[in-house]
Amino acid sequence: MSRQDRGTRAMHQALPPALRDAVDDFAEHLSRVRNRSAHTVRAYVTDLVSLLDHAVRMGCVDLAELDLSVLRSWLARQRTTGAARTSLARRSASARAFSAWAHRAGLLPADVGAALASPRAHRELPSVLRADQAAALVEAPSRQASPPNPPSTDQAPTDAAHSDQAGTDATRADAERTDAAAGSAQGATEGAEAVPLRDRVLLELLYATGVRVSEACGLDVGDVDHGRRVIRVFGKGGRERSVPFGVPAQRALDDWLHRGRPAMAGPRSGDALLLGARGGRLNPTTARQIVSAYAETTGLPRTSPHDLRHSAATHLLEGGADLRAVQELLGHSSLASTQIYTHVSVERLRAAYRQAHPRA
Repeated sequence: MSRQDRGTRAMHQALPPALRDAVDDFAEHLSRVRNRSAHTVRAYVTDLVSLLDHAVRMGCVDLAELDLSVLRSWLARQRTTGAARTSLARRSASARAFSAWAHRAGLLPADVGAALASPRAHRELPSVLRADQAAALVEAPSRQASPPNPPSTDQAPTDAAHSDQAGTDATRADAERTDAAAGSAQGATEGAEAVPLRDRVLLELLYATGVRVSEACGLDVGDVDHGRRVIRVFGKGGRERSVPFGVPAQRALDDWLHRGRPAMAGPRSGDALLLGARGGRLNPTTARQIVSAYAETTGLPRTSPHDLRHSAATHLLEGGADLRAVQELLGHSSLASTQIYTHVSVERLRAAYRQAHPRA
């Protein structure tokens, strides 16, 4: 359990019983009714426990006493402690979601969060590889004699949800820290040949489809339609979508399924498409380490699976793909999330213009 989880649990236990019950009921609503992932539920609960702890310190002993001034005071305190604008925007959303649920459940006389303004999050343009850089990265496992050693630490999380996920993944990934180095340790055995085949198909799928790393690691063998070259993906909220992939990814899949996966499969494999060192399902932390290690040995900037997702979306739009089609491929519920990639494409065009045009 991470330090943040322990702190949240301690604050949760210190809340008055009525407030503690409200947190638990809201978490169950998110999980069972809204079908939110465990990571999302933890992020909401972390924000809510912090809010109610602040409310108790302000003298609120009953949920009905929660009002807009308490919500604003809580956010102001978060701001003074150095919370980023993106974190403040997320915490505002958590407070509004809880307020709306509590009002519907009869725990609040009014939806006090409806009037809570959300700080406008500053959105930086995502990091995007050039097409040749992306190609060099996905082909790296085929060129290198042995897989690189993955980094020993996880990527730094950017918010509470990612922090929880990284902590959980890190615990499950302890046995797989040396996964990408297994080839050099086993010489010319079948297991040694399997690791780069697994790494190649992971990189190909991340770039070819633009799926999230958790979605790639969650794929089963039966989710791949080889005839149509489509994978079935279960994204956020359990939403299902079909995502096409190209010929290079198909070749990588064929090599992995015929020569790689059988060598790594074991009693714990089940139907998982991508496997870790002990034969279980590959977890996202190990996948992040694999991507980062190959990027480093290829001489690329620090690269994560999400950077490959950004690159896939940007290259699709630059190639003439429709924005709505890219939204569907990425599994975005809102078109606004996809539109960030149009800004990336424009900025890349401006940079090329400034560099090449004599009157720029």
